[in-house]
Formats: sequence, structure tokens, C-alpha cells
Amino acid sequence: MTMSKPVLYITCAAMTAATAVPAAAQRTADPAAGFPSRPIRMIVPFAPQGPNDQLARLVGIKLTEAWGQQVVVDNRPGGGTVIGTELAVRAPADGHTMLMLSTSTAVNPVLRPRLPYDTAKELQPLVNLAVSPNILVTHPSVPAKNIAELLALARAKPGEITYASGGTGAATHLAGELLASMGGVKMTHVPYKGAGPATIDLLGGRVSWMFGTILPTLPHVRAGKLRAIGISSLQRAPTLSEVPAIAETLPGFEAQSFYGIGVPVGVPGPVMAKLNTEIARIITMPDTREQLRQQGAEAVGNSQAEFTKFFRGEMAKWAKVIKDAGIKAD
Repeated sequence: MTMSKPVLYITCAAMTAATAVPAAAQRTADPAAGFPSRPIRMIVPFAPQGPNDQLARLVGIKLTEAWGQQVVVDNRPGGGTVIGTELAVRAPADGHTMLMLSTSTAVNPVLRPRLPYDTAKELQPLVNLAVSPNILVTHPSVPAKNIAELLALARAKPGEITYASGGTGAATHLAGELLASMGGVKMTHVPYKGAGPATIDLLGGRVSWMFGTILPTLPHVRAGKLRAIGISSLQRAPTLSEVPAIAETLPGFEAQSFYGIGVPVGVPGPVMAKLNTEIARIITMPDTREQLRQQGAEAVGNSQAEFTKFFRGEMAKWAKVIKDAGIKAD
């Protein structure tokens, strides 16, 4: 009898230890518990100073403040975003490497069929940060004061109406092709090496019209040097309520630029959920939302499932436009 108590004590202690181990193991097995454990790399497949770069830095600063781990913005331009995207999909799938996604990412599988990666299988959309419509602006000499008149002019002069873009396959080029397709007209695309040179030639009257991003284009409209006749979102933009949506003339027309974040496929679900929740919170904060609105963009901050559906939809939508128009990358 004198030995029964020590034996019972040892047995209970052993049982307590045995039950404690799985609980501790379960806590340490949660990949999001200690995330991030080192600096986060945000790859931007564009040169500095553009909207993708600016959004990446805005999110990066606030993530650093929230989590105490530095977010390093890594600009890797070139190859129509292919160089930076390949770098991202080859990175370890642990959530410490993210990639800025845009329309270019969505159209490349069709525009550049020999990609060194499979966009649909190797890249996971995480969260949409913002969307930004473009405004259709014409040179004042063009005798069209609205979309209906521009389309009528194009029908009367097939192929003679020219429009500029920042390059073959750029979002503004694809928007122009969508307009021509939905309007049932033929217009001639004139690609430039960037929106800047395209705008210069439009201001000089060497091309008829172009889609331009709101922030840099609006001053020319206000000065009377360009005429804004339509906006590419489904509804009018709050900052340009006087400019009709093109969808008011061509129902369903929408060609907005989007700015999102993706990660390599394989990042653990809890880590993706943690990233999505925090980034969505950041991008929809009142001050952030207002800052974006001043630049002509609207904050989104949706779920991973919502952004994935949107991204896949953009891939399918623009694939059809590219194939129908026979567009090939330069």
C-alpha cells in the first residue's frame, strides 16, 4: 500500500506530459502563429514611381508598422512583367515573398504564349488593392463630343481614326480594342513606349484619341488641351461625375486597371488568410481610401476567393479580346 501513491503520482504525471505535448505541437504547427518571421519581399515587376510601385510601398510601410518586420519593395521591371513574375513564382511558398499583380499579369498567358511559368497553376491571387478606370480623351480637333459620335466617325472612316496607347498589349491598348469590338468599328492602334510619349503625340494632334489614367491626364482636360468623352468603369467616377461612363452608350463596357497582390502557389492557407486580412484592413482604412481616391482609384480589399474569381475572369475576358484582334507581343 505504501508504494501505491508514488506509482499513481508517476502515472498521472506521465499522462499529463503526454497530453501536453500534442497541444504544444499543435500550437507550433500553426504556420501563421509566428508569421512573419523575417522581412517580407514585395516584388514589383515595374520600374519605380508608377502606380504599382506606389501601392506596394504604401502597403509595405503599413505592414511594417503593424507586424514589426520590414517589407522590402523589390522593383524588377522587364519582359512585360515576366521577369519579376518568374522570380516570384520560383520563391519559397511561405508567404515571405509577394508579387504585385496587374492587367499585364492576366493577359500575358495569351499575349506571350511561351512564358517560363504557368500563371494559372503557379500563381495564387491574394487580395485586390484597388481598381482605376481610364478616361477616353480626344484631341479637340476631332469632331466627336461623345462616344456615340466617335463610333459614328469611325464607321464613316474605317481605319482612319487612330488611337494611342502605352504599348502593344497594355491595358489602354486592350481597352481600345474592346471599344472597337463592342462598337463594331475598325480603328488603327498606334503603340508608344509608355503613356508619356503617347500623350505628347495626342496633345500635338498626331493621333485622334487614347485611354489615359486619370491623374496625369486630367490636367490636360482641365486646361482644354484634351476633351474627355468617356470613362471606362461601369459607373461614372466620383472625381469626374461630369464625364459619362462608356457603358451608358455601350452597355457592359468595362476596362479598369487593377492593382493586386499574389503569392506563389503552396503558401499555407492560414498564412494567406493572415496576409489577406491585414492587407485588406490597410487598404480600406479611411485615410488610405481617400489617398487612393485623390489619385483616381478606388480601394477594394476583398477576400482571396473574390480576387481569385476576378483575376480568372480578367484572364478569360482579355484572352478573347487579344485573340479576336490578333494582337501579338512586340
